Amino acid sequence: MNRDRFSILIIFIVLSMCEGIVAQESKEKIESYTTVRPVIGNTIEAAKIYGEAISEYTAELYIKTNFDIESRNILFRLIPMFFKPKRGVNQYIAESYSDLHYTAPNIYDQKVKAATGTIPRFGAPKGLTLEYFHINIYGSTLLYDKLISPLAANAKKYYEFSLDSVFYDENDIVHYKVSYEPKKSSFQLVSGEMVISSSNWTVRSLTFYGRSEFFIFNNKIEMGELGSDKELLPVCYNAHIYMNFLGNKVDGNYYVNLDYETIETETKKIKESKYDLSKSYKFSTDTCSYSTDQDIFNKFRPIELSEEEKNIYTQYSQDSAKLDKSKVKKNRTFWGDFGDLLISSNTFRSEQFGNVKFSPLLNPFMLSFSGTNGLSYKQTIKYNHLFNGDRLLRIVPKMGYNFKQREFYWSVNSSLEYWPQKRGSIRLDLGKGNPLYASAALKEFSDTPDSIFDIKKFDLEYYKNYYVNLYHSIEITNGLTVEVGLVSHRRKPVSKNKSEKPNIDLPVSRNSEDVEEEIEEKINKTYISCGPRVMLSWTPGQYYYMNGKRKINLHGNYPTIIFDYERGIKGFMNSTGGYEKLELEVQQYIPLSLMKSVSYRLGGGKFTNQDQLFFVDFARFTKHNLPIGWKDEIGGVFQLLDGRWYNSSRHYIRGHVTYESPFLFLRHLTKESRFVLNERLYLNVLGMKHLNPYVEMGYGIGTHIFDLGLFLSSTNWKDFKFGFEITFELFSR
Repeated sequence: MNRDRFSILIIFIVLSMCEGIVAQESKEKIESYTTVRPVIGNTIEAAKIYGEAISEYTAELYIKTNFDIESRNILFRLIPMFFKPKRGVNQYIAESYSDLHYTAPNIYDQKVKAATGTIPRFGAPKGLTLEYFHINIYGSTLLYDKLISPLAANAKKYYEFSLDSVFYDENDIVHYKVSYEPKKSSFQLVSGEMVISSSNWTVRSLTFYGRSEFFIFNNKIEMGELGSDKELLPVCYNAHIYMNFLGNKVDGNYYVNLDYETIETETKKIKESKYDLSKSYKFSTDTCSYSTDQDIFNKFRPIELSEEEKNIYTQYSQDSAKLDKSKVKKNRTFWGDFGDLLISSNTFRSEQFGNVKFSPLLNPFMLSFSGTNGLSYKQTIKYNHLFNGDRLLRIVPKMGYNFKQREFYWSVNSSLEYWPQKRGSIRLDLGKGNPLYASAALKEFSDTPDSIFDIKKFDLEYYKNYYVNLYHSIEITNGLTVEVGLVSHRRKPVSKNKSEKPNIDLPVSRNSEDVEEEIEEKINKTYISCGPRVMLSWTPGQYYYMNGKRKINLHGNYPTIIFDYERGIKGFMNSTGGYEKLELEVQQYIPLSLMKSVSYRLGGGKFTNQDQLFFVDFARFTKHNLPIGWKDEIGGVFQLLDGRWYNSSRHYIRGHVTYESPFLFLRHLTKESRFVLNERLYLNVLGMKHLNPYVEMGYGIGTHIFDLGLFLSSTNWKDFKFGFEITFELFSR
């Protein structure tokens, strides 16, 4: 008996020692990561692999949205991503059920199968919210390149990490809860926390909160079960988004659930073409209408509605019934609709006649201002009509006014895409172009030495410029487009005052009456030019996808080369002169890491074989009096160049380079710099007669409200000039 007790005692002591050893080993394992550096270092290294591990998946996506409008005023209608609320109704709910298809690296395609709710005309969530749910947490950026991820390769440069706690999960696997804060104040950096598994350094949950545009957001992502095929993918989102814009306050909550159907971990080889991404956009071709039956969501909802959410549905139905019965004065309805027309973007749709979209008439953000061109306002209307076979008719009238030049500009660009598979289209463009002066002034320019040349001292006679161009274009092979057509211009003198006679060389041997008569004829004469134009555009390695029968070009990894040839023929369709014009251009946008990019544009042109009087009017080197841009509405054009230079030489060569980065100089300044989304460096160079060279160097910032560029120019390495350009960008990013 004593021996048995002794044996039990020995066994108890041995087990206690073993338990102590195991506990000591676990303790040592935990203590080995009491500092956050190795934890976050291992996780960032693993993220480089996990970020590319999933090549494709399909999932059923359920989204539930709750909005509580705390306050609103007339400016609420300026916010294009929000719906128009009903009078007296402040709480809204909406649900949608979709098929979601993802293809690496960052292509999300969504088809809504069912949608319901109290939000007027609710379908798929607006672009405002989709970016919060299409997230690869192992990528270098979040929200479609708006935020720098705490798991980016160089995240330690931007974030401070701290280890909050260490704990075991139900499978006795050690997990680390890590919090992170930005080292500097910026809208492109976020705060939050993540839970990391020590077994394979995967992230089990991620929370990030910060500010984007006029929204304060708090997003929590739950990942799939550890060890399952979904462990690298999100299964649940909870997002809280709060907006405060000019007294309009909206509190929004989103619940998102993903149920995965297929998951591919190896990159598939597309047999048709390595540039054809149609399989990544397969849902885009599905034009089936979605269901709006509320009862159908009983089987779609992963969780039941709360009593409060049910009450929103009930209350909305009651309020709608009351509003329908109430008598609303017709003039109040009219002025309400008229107010929407003035300050809101509007789209009118008709299955029979297509749809028309135009920007607000009184939107101050359709303005731009610069020291060179002054204040400009623009307005654009877009009409689209889709026919059978995916043929598309598009008509885009544009109009605007430049207050400094006191000029009203307009254009109408229309096209009929009759062969969508080959991007075959017929295009008609007409409008009013820039005022020009005739080539008679070029001889005087040429005879003036560079040392004393000053274009401001020349008294130039300007002509109004109206054009009508007809083109036919087709894509011969992927990335190679050929466009042929006829271009015609009608130019009339701005003033017929005899005292405003242009400098025209005439034979001195003729009597004064003949000379006076010929000058008068030239002043009152309308000049017409007409001739063929051929343009070749080639982008090697052009990526694309097929939307039904329509080919949609995306991007390319190589530069786009454009060759432009135009020939004016004297006598053809009443042309008063002849000329030949050649232009060549190369341009490319190159994305770099972490929201950095380089854009460049190089080109040149030359007029040859001029016959009598003609107008130096290059197609790719011209003055823009209305807001028009390349990528950021400021880069790719000359900002401080006097408009008279564009027509002063028979040849030109130019180059533009823009470098963009979220952090260049302002990261060391005050907290106000957090409003800056990106900074840009500009370099514009021009070479032509009397400009050897003309150089502009600039620095710019981009915010949610405006883009600003500051420029310093030099003419022939002297005559320095400073100026700026500002364009409003609210809600356009």
